[in-house]
Amino acid sequence: MKSKTIFKAIDIVLLLAAFGVAIAVDLVMPVGLPATVLKKGAVFAVVAVSMNLLNGFTGLFSLGQAGFMLLGAYTYAIFSIPLEARASVYYMQDHVAGFLNVVELPVVVAMIAAGAVAAIFAFLIGLPVLRLKSDYLAIATLGFAEIVGAFAKWEMLGPITNAPNPLVNYPKFSKVTTYFVAAGICIAIIALLVRSTYGRAFKAIRDDEIAAEAMGINLAKHKMISFVTSSFFAGVGGAMLAMFQSKAQANSFNTALTYEILLIVVIGGIGSLSGSVIASFLYIACSEWWLRFLDTPDVIPGLTRNGFRLVVFSAVIMVIVLFFRRGLMGDKEFSTERLVKGSKQFVKDIQDRKARKAKEVN
Repeated sequence: MKSKTIFKAIDIVLLLAAFGVAIAVDLVMPVGLPATVLKKGAVFAVVAVSMNLLNGFTGLFSLGQAGFMLLGAYTYAIFSIPLEARASVYYMQDHVAGFLNVVELPVVVAMIAAGAVAAIFAFLIGLPVLRLKSDYLAIATLGFAEIVGAFAKWEMLGPITNAPNPLVNYPKFSKVTTYFVAAGICIAIIALLVRSTYGRAFKAIRDDEIAAEAMGINLAKHKMISFVTSSFFAGVGGAMLAMFQSKAQANSFNTALTYEILLIVVIGGIGSLSGSVIASFLYIACSEWWLRFLDTPDVIPGLTRNGFRLVVFSAVIMVIVLFFRRGLMGDKEFSTERLVKGSKQFVKDIQDRKARKAKEVN
């Protein structure tokens, strides 16, 4: 019992250390690759955890994450652009929608609105598509994301979405710590949901729908709760990504973005929230920072060139998938207690293997 308390204390210290790193980066190097990686990693962590709630904990294979992120990004940008700046943003439109001349929301309220709009759309499309299963659900949600992107660029909606032109000049988070706090709140709420009775119902549906229904779990209700909640936080993540990119434009929220998020979930471990968080930062760090030197032609003459880093990065991902088939964390959550026990077991397995070989030799 005493050792468990010590391990929990260490976990809290590690969590505080993560925020300490964010504060240190803000103080020492607020501009540069480390800050960029931490900001983008925090954004992707929110979206990956929200996708894991749906795909990993409820067993619903959805590929509509980019669509819900787009809804969140556009909602945040549309309602948070200062009134005096809207004429310069919508300068290519004949007019601006009437309500945009009087409505301006604070940052936090606009972020909540971003999640709420994504959740409303999720509820509306969830009524028909959640009756589908497996690949059919994935195709339906992927189609929804493509449709949303097309509507965002539609000239008829230009007075609201600015058509193909980007939305800019809205308030943005400037500090890494702010991104970490926003991401931490979102992930903590999802973690609390997973630990609640709803979370246990989600897992029961994932494991066996027939058995879950026999136990009295309302499948339609709990699937909808999971779908709407996942979409809400995807919308918030979309708003954060719009802040990070300093513009909201439909082209940024394409199918490739959904596949990136899905890849992060798979690398981290389907059914592990902490795995999604760890994988998000590792993915962004590798793709945006650690392997960037491979794009320089002079590093390995005749081999390294612009874009070579993506080749190496793809190979690294293949190795991870081959040797960690359940992801880095599997369906477990990170804790120092589990790390210590796992390390001891790993050492014990090596010693046992050596002992067996020694006996075979003798």
